[in-house]
Amino acid sequence: MTDYPAPTPSPLVINAENARYLRETGRWAKFFAVLGFIFCGLIALFGFFFTSMMGTLSQIQSPGAESLGMLKNFGGFFAVLYIGFAALYFFPCLYLFRFADHMKIALLEQNQARLDSSFANLKSMFKFLGILVLIVLGFYALIFLFALLAGGAALFNR
Repeated sequence: MTDYPAPTPSPLVINAENARYLRETGRWAKFFAVLGFIFCGLIALFGFFFTSMMGTLSQIQSPGAESLGMLKNFGGFFAVLYIGFAALYFFPCLYLFRFADHMKIALLEQNQARLDSSFANLKSMFKFLGILVLIVLGFYALIFLFALLAGGAALFNR
């Protein structure tokens, strides 16, 4: 068996082509981050709108609309839910925006600390999204399990 010498570590170098790719990636990241901020605002605005819409619908006095009075109880719940979703969506957008901003500055100033900060923000975005996906998958698993148990209970209660 032949022993090969261990390769000596060399620092990574960002050449002109890599810098161009990173610059373009930063531009797209900023575009998606700004778009995400806009959608966060729209989601929060819809949450507030939903509250007033439910309050208005609950005041309808027409035959057969007795159940609409219950809607005022759900308006606040849905407002909190939508504002919570907007808050959850805000953080990945913030991390993505910081990635793009720090990347642009790092490439303009040839600043290693900014480059490190840029990639740290990108890592934080993916970490946040990964944890969020795991939580959602856990909820889906619980809902699926509950549906199976409820279906089994309904089957045996015939």
